[in-house]
Amino acid sequence: MSDQDFYGDRKYCPACDDYVSYLASIDTSYCIDCGAEVRLFSKEDWERFQSGLETRPRPRRRKKSEEVQVDVTLEDDEQGRESA
Repeated sequence: MSDQDFYGDRKYCPACDDYVSYLASIDTSYCIDCGAEVRLFSKEDWERFQSGLETRPRPRRRKKSEEVQVDVTLEDDEQGRESA
């Protein structure tokens, strides 16, 4: 998928079996050609997307012991002074 503007945005319509322009409402979106509900991906594209996510390595969170420690020391004349 490439960067597109609002008017070029498309979703998959199962009734038309194609990616189409759509009308968006609060709860769902509808195909402008046939009026059927649209979804973000076709079934095949969704499966390909999911399998691509499974092959990516998961990001690893740092443990508290691995967090970077910052040593902040203030000069004697800087302690207790507020900055303006």
